Order: sequence, then C-alpha cells, then structure tokens
Amino acid sequence: MMMTSEWATIMDEGDSLTQMILSSEQVEHFNEAYFAVYTDDLLKRQIASFTRLKEQYEDVQRFGKYHPDYQHVMKSIRVQKRALDMNERVATLKIAENELQDLLDQVSLIIGKTVSDSVKVPVSNPFFAAASDASCSTGSCGTGGSCGCSA
Repeated sequence: MMMTSEWATIMDEGDSLTQMILSSEQVEHFNEAYFAVYTDDLLKRQIASFTRLKEQYEDVQRFGKYHPDYQHVMKSIRVQKRALDMNERVATLKIAENELQDLLDQVSLIIGKTVSDSVKVPVSNPFFAAASDASCSTGSCGTGGSCGCSA
C-alpha cells in the first residue's frame, strides 16, 4: 500500500478523533471511577478474592453438580458477586464503562456509515444495533426481522 496525501489526512483525522475521545467527559468519568476502585485496598482484595473464586468456579463447571465443591463454590461466587455489585464504587465504574462503550459505539456507527450504508458495525447496546440495521434490506441483519427487513 502506498502512502498518499489522502491516507496521511485520514491518519491525521484518526489521531484527532482519538484525542477527542480521550479528552471526553466519558473517559474522564471512567478514569476517575477506575482510580476510585483500584486505589481502595479493601476493594482490591475483594476483587482478587473474587477472581480466585472465579477460577474455582470454572473448574467446578467442568464437572457440574457432580463436583464435590459445587454447592460451596456456587453459593460463594453469588455472595461475593453480589457484594461487589452492591459496592458504590464498583457500580459507578460499571456505569462509567457503559457510558464510554456507548460513546465508542456511536463513533463506530458514524465511521461505518460514512464508509458505506451496508457496513455492519458490531455494537454492545441493542439500541444502537437496531438503529444501525434499520436500513437493512437483505434480511441478514441478525436482529430477527426487528429492523423491518425480510429476515
């Protein structure tokens, strides 16, 4: 591939877009929430404990209910996950992650639709997926016909 002035312009615009995203309010909120979670020593220990328990969970899942520690691991993982989910800092981090992901999905859709209306852009939010597939006429959008196509 040969570098042309058009490619250089596209790369410069990509760098500008990256800087805009990195200086966005969503990234700022995410960084603050991430810092709040991972500077709390108690919370870090809880997360590490949950991670170890997840490894045990994966081992137990190989054998299912026939594993000798099945009941203990299943109950423990639910209790620890609930405790983490109820933590205000973790909840704030999850909200910030979702807001940042929505921003990235919107940017991806705009870029994809700029290239072509037939570009399929994977997004995490079903709202954006439905909006991006609204013009589908091939029936292969994967939404089960909810976009109005002939799926």
